[in-house]
Amino acid sequence: MKIYTKTGDAGETGLFGGGRVAKDDALVDAYGEVDELNATLGLVRTFPLPADLEHLLQRIQDQLFTVGAVLATPPHTKAAAHIPELRPEWVEEMEHHIDRYEEELPKMTHFILPGGAPAAAALHLARTVCRRAERRVVTLLREDKAPPAVAMYLNRLSDLLFVVARLVNFRAGLPDVKWIPEKPTK
Repeated sequence: MKIYTKTGDAGETGLFGGGRVAKDDALVDAYGEVDELNATLGLVRTFPLPADLEHLLQRIQDQLFTVGAVLATPPHTKAAAHIPELRPEWVEEMEHHIDRYEEELPKMTHFILPGGAPAAAALHLARTVCRRAERRVVTLLREDKAPPAVAMYLNRLSDLLFVVARLVNFRAGLPDVKWIPEKPTK
């Protein structure tokens, strides 16, 4: 199978299950952001990580592929019947991980800057990509072009990525990078 088809040379792309849309369509933008998030998590996983976090991020990458497929597949098509559904327990599992990891972490008493260990900094980058993907999906929600479960999933995932970034630093013996605002000048 060739990687190039030349069918997108005029600025359109095909949706899974049929139909073509402009490459700058809000739907394509949203699943493109999810793809970027998945790639960013792939980058995170190139850094040394504790086994439990490596396993968690692998699972999330698998789930994100499903999220992208849901966004890229028009509902009520034959192809839609072959796409796995987003599962409500994925959000519940993320909440469980957030609660468990926050018990391990010191209480957060200040705003923090992205940074610390390379994996933690990359996780903060993934968190910002996740928030961008969520914003794109919210646009689609207003137009009834995406299931609400996608926005819920991405919202919870960004929270989880924040906590995991802190956890990576904590387990590496590195403190959170505090934001120290400048004093106003008079």
